[in-house]
Amino acid sequence: MEDGKAMINIIYEDNHLLVVEKPINIPVQADNSDDPDLLTLLKEYIKNKYKKPGNVYLGLVHRLDRPVGGVMVFAKTSKAASRLSKQIINKEFKKTYMAVVCGKPDSEGTFIDKLKKDSKTNITSVSKNGKEAILNYKLIAYKNKLSLVQIDLLTGRSHQIRVQFSSRNYPLYGDQKYNKEAVLDQIALFAKKIEFIHPTTKEKINFELPLPNRYPFNIFK
Repeated sequence: MEDGKAMINIIYEDNHLLVVEKPINIPVQADNSDDPDLLTLLKEYIKNKYKKPGNVYLGLVHRLDRPVGGVMVFAKTSKAASRLSKQIINKEFKKTYMAVVCGKPDSEGTFIDKLKKDSKTNITSVSKNGKEAILNYKLIAYKNKLSLVQIDLLTGRSHQIRVQFSSRNYPLYGDQKYNKEAVLDQIALFAKKIEFIHPTTKEKINFELPLPNRYPFNIFK
């Protein structure tokens, strides 16, 4: 799917779901930047493909930060959106990320924190007054003082992965917000895989993308 400013990779589509690869630096939904957003682009795609009159329904059930790319699923019906949202609440919807962090963490581990987002600054920090944030990670490779880690996200707090690693002195490569020594480069965080139960067939399905062919991910290939 191509729309002037964005090329969207459609991974899977049926009457209930639309699975796509979110490009980097495109907001998931409209914000005050007035830049083209993924939700609007996909609604236009559906409207044009199926020649639908009026407004098109497309449910947003999970999010990715603007600078982060990777696999996302959208719901084409309200029933599908409700059932997917319920899976997320019940922790049946699994999200796997790949990140490149500075330094070398332990071979595997679990991070448990309480995170709080400042709505004025859009900065998330560890706070005893925050909401519980949990992730599991595994060290995949270490090279050039950088580590490739696989992350299974168990909760979905704002900037969770970025803050939890940064707070332990393993900031993500290229993270302009939480890495004080970040070079001016793209953040090395990628939504690699999602796994969930199809809202109507009840079949467990998953969608996975290869690592981006860009630095620093490509040094681990």
